[in-house]
Amino acid sequence: MSRKLLSVILVFTFLFAAFVPSALAQETGYGTILTRVLERGKVVCGIHTELLGFGYLDANGRNVGFDIDLCRAVAAAVLGDPEAIEPVPLTAADRGPALQTGEVDLITRNMTWTSKRDAEWGNFTWIVFYDGQGFLVRADEGIQTLQDMDGASVCVTTGTTTEKNLATSFADAGLTYEAVTFEETSAVYGAYEEGRCDVATSDKSQLAAVRAGFENPDDHVILDITISKEPLTPAVPSGDDQWFDIVKVVMWALINAEDYGVTSANVEEMKASEDATIRMLLGVEGDWGNVQLGLGADALANAIAAVGNYGEIYNRYFGEGGLAFVFPRGLNELWSNGGLIYAPPIK
Repeated sequence: MSRKLLSVILVFTFLFAAFVPSALAQETGYGTILTRVLERGKVVCGIHTELLGFGYLDANGRNVGFDIDLCRAVAAAVLGDPEAIEPVPLTAADRGPALQTGEVDLITRNMTWTSKRDAEWGNFTWIVFYDGQGFLVRADEGIQTLQDMDGASVCVTTGTTTEKNLATSFADAGLTYEAVTFEETSAVYGAYEEGRCDVATSDKSQLAAVRAGFENPDDHVILDITISKEPLTPAVPSGDDQWFDIVKVVMWALINAEDYGVTSANVEEMKASEDATIRMLLGVEGDWGNVQLGLGADALANAIAAVGNYGEIYNRYFGEGGLAFVFPRGLNELWSNGGLIYAPPIK
């Protein structure tokens, strides 16, 4: 091969390599979600409206909950206003299509991260709640083990990992059951309360939320059985790395803020901290990648000031005296307190 021909090939290869990522970026919409959000003036969030503690309507009809606050944190970081959100109620079956079509900018509705969903639905950002699937039964039924449920009727939401885990766990144990399925989560528990099934199954946090809303919660028991890992994670549509990174960094900021003792009440005070990592987090020193992400240096400080750090959000709904029900943090404690909540540093 002549040197001239080799040079031509190398130049063509270089140009092709440089062109393809750009073309793919345009095709997949790289950077377009942030642009749409800024033009619209709102973050469109897929949410739950009937799950106490996570996503529900308060007495004034306002969307509140752990998941809603995560959406508000993103809005505060990107738009400077935690109220600049457009909540879109989604059923379990709606979640995948909503991400695939880009109907929403972000889903914070409690959703389990799995390999198949990651491959098919969108980009899952960061684990913000560690959960596991369990079972809710009537206290007077005497059900204590999985084997005690052999032949039972089980209410479950269709199109969920819950439905698949139920089938797998019973098959592995050599047990049978009758599935009573519903697309709407609220219908699952309505049927259970009406006695149309012996057992209801879902993530334990969801079972605790539903049980807390029953007229006589003590008549129902969440069994000490966990049949799966359910890491709950906000997700965004595929193809936009900038937006993917923005949502991740906001989640990291909420976690790091608790780690550093930064709260919604002391953000301004902490900007003068002697700790350089805190000053970096709050945007008064250095560059944490905000320029590349298209955000202001104070974006993360705005998010923390608006909704609080991770622990504040958790305790607001699940702590003693919180707005919803008590659910011990357990695995959702910070890594430094023996839990699994951990985030990369902001720097």
